[in-house]
Amino acid sequence: MSELRNELEDILSRYESATFNFFKWRFESTLAQKVVLAIGFACLTGLLAQFRFYLPFTPVPVTGQVFAVLLSGVILGKWYGGLSQGFYAGIGAAGVPWFAGMTGGAGILTGVTGGYIIGFIAAAMLIGWFTDRYVSARSFRSMFVLMAAGVAVIYLFGVIQLSLVLGVGAQKAIELGALPFIGADIYKALIAAAIATAVMPKSAYGNELDSK
Repeated sequence: MSELRNELEDILSRYESATFNFFKWRFESTLAQKVVLAIGFACLTGLLAQFRFYLPFTPVPVTGQVFAVLLSGVILGKWYGGLSQGFYAGIGAAGVPWFAGMTGGAGILTGVTGGYIIGFIAAAMLIGWFTDRYVSARSFRSMFVLMAAGVAVIYLFGVIQLSLVLGVGAQKAIELGALPFIGADIYKALIAAAIATAVMPKSAYGNELDSK
């Protein structure tokens, strides 16, 4: 039993060291390396966008994009998490068919779902700012609150544009563009928070404000 415990402690120690080394490397890496990571997360967002289904009463699909958006802020930090979603929006608007349903083009950004895609950028930046700046933000409870806040930001952008495009009031836009998705997105936020808590180092690797 003692040997098993020691082996488990050794595995845990090596895992914690590996996660710390990755985030330390990411913090200190070159601009080119960070841009490559951002492009990688843009590709992941595009891939998860294809996991979608439509509800009969709303033009907005349920997709896997939100999951990638939430984690991009955690893994890449404020600026490059936001950049990854900026790449996703910009490259998709240029015509690469990686929006939901293998679609692309600027018309998607100006359509009923375009606000959500713009919201992806803001959500990733919000999550990235807190996780990079505060060690205390890396507990499961704090991570879940951050993920939920990120989802709320996406809804805010999405519902505003949905209201403008469809010409409906705020209440109707919320009924179409937010309420049907809350349950699924809370579930995504819980999973993303669990993963983030597992991979984020619990000690400072950069310029954390609460480590000094």
